[in-house]
Amino acid sequence: MHLTLRQLATFREVMRSGSISQAARAVGRTQPAVSTMVQTLENQLGFALFERSHGKLTPTPEARFFLEECEDILGRVERTERTLERISALQSGTLKIACHPAASSVFLPRLLTRFLTGREELAVSFIMRSSGVIEDLIASQQYDLGFSETPAPRPSIRQSDYDLECVCVLPWGDPLASASVVTPQDLDGRPMAVLFEEHLTAIQTEEAFRAAGCRFNKRLELRTFLPGLQFVAAGTCVMVCDMITAYSHILQAPEGAALAIRRFRPRISSSVSILTPGYTTQSMAGQAFIAELKAAVAGVEREINTLLGPP
Repeated sequence: MHLTLRQLATFREVMRSGSISQAARAVGRTQPAVSTMVQTLENQLGFALFERSHGKLTPTPEARFFLEECEDILGRVERTERTLERISALQSGTLKIACHPAASSVFLPRLLTRFLTGREELAVSFIMRSSGVIEDLIASQQYDLGFSETPAPRPSIRQSDYDLECVCVLPWGDPLASASVVTPQDLDGRPMAVLFEEHLTAIQTEEAFRAAGCRFNKRLELRTFLPGLQFVAAGTCVMVCDMITAYSHILQAPEGAALAIRRFRPRISSSVSILTPGYTTQSMAGQAFIAELKAAVAGVEREINTLLGPP
């Protein structure tokens, strides 16, 4: 016995309407075709579904029982079709995202908020972790997407790398706020906030001062640059930080409380990457969000460079 969904749907319409002609109109087929389909269905089942008398159809008890089964089967199929439509429209599914601290407070949540608009049934798991932990989460396929500092390449991870330059953040009223470029000579001996000494940006910054023969005054050592913005605003220090942290400040700074963001030379590199598992296929929702994330990272670099002016 090989029943088809079309047979079941046609039988259901006949039962609902009580008429071959009305069922034919509902399913978009001719009346003879529907009559033939019902007879074929009865032959396959081995019992009558209708009693025929004077052109009228009267369902048998077996037909009423069979209708319950058809309703259950067709209901599941229709629910599945709706689910697949939502998945195709990126409105349903799951997405697990791990993000490093610099982008986790403002940049990525804002982007994710826009992405989720109109996608009420798309479930998201969003966590903040250090870049090293994110790398392991992606390599082990526990998360769909990671946004972190650039790791060393490995087969279990696909990555798109972005080499963003660091910028100098100063109190708005600082005399250096009028400069287009800030150098180690300008900051000679001034208190600075930097990341922990093993971090690449801290190493590069200290080396830039050493090469220029300037005193590197590390007053505050931080795990992330975000709290450093408050110290700079209070006049406690200045800071050479990553571009995304500076951009996050621009997005959320109250009116009149903006910090001065200036280009720093020599160039200090801060590389970030979009990471995905190397041995799995990304979902359609994941692919769509990655496309928006790539555009957003490019937008950050474009906007900051417009603010900073020519290099």
